[in-house]
Amino acid sequence: MYSRLLARRAGPAFRRFSTEAPTTHKSPYIAELEAVEHHAHETTDLWRKISFYVCIPAIAVCSAWVWNIEAEHKAHSEHLKHENDGVMPQPPAYEYLNVRRKPYPWGPNSLFFNHEVQKDMAEA
Repeated sequence: MYSRLLARRAGPAFRRFSTEAPTTHKSPYIAELEAVEHHAHETTDLWRKISFYVCIPAIAVCSAWVWNIEAEHKAHSEHLKHENDGVMPQPPAYEYLNVRRKPYPWGPNSLFFNHEVQKDMAEA
């Protein structure tokens, strides 16, 4: 039985003669693989161009915009310090600001405390 399957699988062998033109017909599988590879190359090239010509300039423009906003904010803070004898004015003492129900293990201020712009809760 096994030998019959092998014989059937092998099938008749077709011999090509030297006078026959070589076949230029590609199998559908090979054609599809080449089409997928071509599409992948085009898509990669498209996203490379988008990255270089859209994303990088957009990041540069946004960085410049944020730099200007922060420079204005710093100038305003310096102006407020100059008006108040070199210290920032204290915010109003509303009871709902800086509510701590449970103390932090490291002290009264948050982990990312900045003494230049935040109120020191150790003094309060």
